[in-house]
Amino acid sequence: MKNKTLTMGAQTIAAALAFGHGAAFAQTQETEICKDKTEAECKAQQDEIELIRIHGVQQSIYRYDKSGDPRRLADLVDTPQTISVLTQDQIQESGKTDLEDILAAQAGVTLGTGENGNAFGDRYVIRGHEARSDVFVDGLRDPGMTTRESFATERVEITKGPSSTFAGRGSSGGAVNSITKKASTSYNFGRVDAAIGTDEHTRLTVDLNKTLTENSAIRVNALTSQEDKPGREGIERGRDGVQLSYVLNPNDRLSFIGDVYYLNAEDKPDLGSYYDRDAGYPLEDIPVYAQDDDFQNSEVTTFTFRTEYEISDNVRFYNATRAGNTENEYVTTGMSATTRDDSDETAPGVDTLRLSTHQGWQEVDYFTTQFNFFWDTSFAGLDHRLVFGFEYSDESVDNGVFDIENLNTNCAIGGRRGVSQSYCILDGDGNLIDNIGSLMDRTIERGDEDALFDIETYAIYAMDTFALTDKLDVFFGLRMDSYDYSNQTSSDLYEFSDELFNGHLGLVYDITEHGNVYASYSTATNINGGESDLGANCGYGGLCGTPEQAAQADPEHVENIEIGTKWMLFDEKLMANASIFRITKSDVHESIGEDDYSTIGTLNTGENRVEGVEFGVSGDITEKFSVQASAAFMDSEVLDSFTESNIGLALSNFADESFYLQLRYQPNEKFAFGGDYTYKSEMFGGQPDTAAGYNADTGEYSIVVPDYQVFNLFANYYASEKLTFRVNIGNLFDEEYWTAAYRSGAFMYIGDGRNVTGTVNYEF
Repeated sequence: MKNKTLTMGAQTIAAALAFGHGAAFAQTQETEICKDKTEAECKAQQDEIELIRIHGVQQSIYRYDKSGDPRRLADLVDTPQTISVLTQDQIQESGKTDLEDILAAQAGVTLGTGENGNAFGDRYVIRGHEARSDVFVDGLRDPGMTTRESFATERVEITKGPSSTFAGRGSSGGAVNSITKKASTSYNFGRVDAAIGTDEHTRLTVDLNKTLTENSAIRVNALTSQEDKPGREGIERGRDGVQLSYVLNPNDRLSFIGDVYYLNAEDKPDLGSYYDRDAGYPLEDIPVYAQDDDFQNSEVTTFTFRTEYEISDNVRFYNATRAGNTENEYVTTGMSATTRDDSDETAPGVDTLRLSTHQGWQEVDYFTTQFNFFWDTSFAGLDHRLVFGFEYSDESVDNGVFDIENLNTNCAIGGRRGVSQSYCILDGDGNLIDNIGSLMDRTIERGDEDALFDIETYAIYAMDTFALTDKLDVFFGLRMDSYDYSNQTSSDLYEFSDELFNGHLGLVYDITEHGNVYASYSTATNINGGESDLGANCGYGGLCGTPEQAAQADPEHVENIEIGTKWMLFDEKLMANASIFRITKSDVHESIGEDDYSTIGTLNTGENRVEGVEFGVSGDITEKFSVQASAAFMDSEVLDSFTESNIGLALSNFADESFYLQLRYQPNEKFAFGGDYTYKSEMFGGQPDTAAGYNADTGEYSIVVPDYQVFNLFANYYASEKLTFRVNIGNLFDEEYWTAAYRSGAFMYIGDGRNVTGTVNYEF
């Protein structure tokens, strides 16, 4: 079998790169090779450059020029919106592997927590707004609460600000799009990464691309990994996955790509610490209290098929279709402070720490398909790049619980429902008991469904990108989503349908050939009950009110105004951006009740605002010095609420200030080193998209997540063209920090402690 070889153009680039010209040169050349070529020819040579950049050059890429969403036609520097791209090299050198850890480090992104009725799994908050349902893979929504891994990820894009024109419902604060690795007919390569480290860390990944014929190829990505959570012995994480991708190019104009993805994540989860209201700070140095039978398991299976066809020189067709199934189940243990009741036989009236159970399961079946027609044409004296699209999706989500019986109790405590038997990990003298992990001695059986969620959506959209003058570019987009919704909870059937309309207008004005200013206006909408894991639990994005009220509710509406500037610096090797923005969310669905747990439901009574500035740089400052950094300085405020005392308060899970910096320095062809730094200012616990908990008597927020900063280091040694060694040190100063808080402060997630990992990379 004859393998395809690099073209002379690609070989020239490879030689230039080998002598140290770096990543930015490759991207500049990538633009040049596309001149006077068809879309297919351009893509083929871009694939060759990808091989050079990723598998043949010992220099990392910290900048990417184009979005992975084919509907975003302009280069990122000419896109009127803040979009952060995290490249494969940057992710690997940072040492982060789970998508949640990768995103949590970024400016403007924070984490949320789960609880009973609000599933545990990856939860992101972008610019102050819930985004757990706004995660996409190759432009298609990835529904459900799961654990997401990066072993098959080429890069990750974070869109900041409302983007419903592209994403559909939701995306109030932005969206996340993972671009997966795909087979290519342009080259053969193999790569193995094997790692060991502290906390019983082991990780093995394989990336193999093999051409079968001149027109077809296959690519396999595989993963197996295991570790304890750094600093929390016995808190385990296990990952096994595989992605198989196949490409067939019958001719220069037609391409088919299909892939199968599978991930099985088996964890023993850790709910971390809790907020000590008396001390006004989370409890530090908390013992590991997870029970032996705790688990959080995620299983993801997807089938994706893509078709690209260049109908003519100015008309192209693209379809992506995916069918998927995800399962997420968990029984996990929380811990909080309490006082033994006076009737307790061991130590009446003594303060103690007690355990609680949080559990549930979710199964998601979904199908989605997206058709896009790209038409480059001229009319009214202007050259237009038009996109017309149709999208269909059907998501079915079964939510349920486990039937759990705890066979052992050792203390009596008081509570809202009177005296109850409980599980205390401190004895009468305040010392830890023996065998904490077996204290609750549970029996666990899978129980029935308690909410059946289904939403079927049809969407149409149109977008246009054109140059109004030599210096002024315009982007305009409109989208309509028509949905049918049903949610059978344990007591009620909710059914309604509606249409959502959204738009996006962006202007980009070139100040010079290296820099521009832009202005953007975009909208987003979300429906009552848009989060699939909640049933009628309104407080976290579930249904508010009775079925009749819910059917009459207006959608939540979001408007965003953003003004910014983007520049290509240092001979166009470095992109810098800055923006100022204001996001206003109106018609917010709020919940009210007699206490923190009952929710009667109100409709469209809330309004909040997030405004701020964001800065970013990515790329090469010199041929040896690379950087990616972002900083966000924001302010949030509740403008209107059914509960008047909420007005003027900050949003929950919201960091006013956040900063991320990753640096890389390569003094010679054998050695490179660097690190990254994350800072998040303090946050306040509460329910998403509404006011953080506040104590009017003290004039202070009730639950505070302290500010934190984390330093990580890495070093690469290139032993040969094929063999590389890397060392990562995570949380260099072993700082104890907390990343998110439950609304009552009953648990607060703990960040990873110090850890050291060594990785061997072999390419063939």
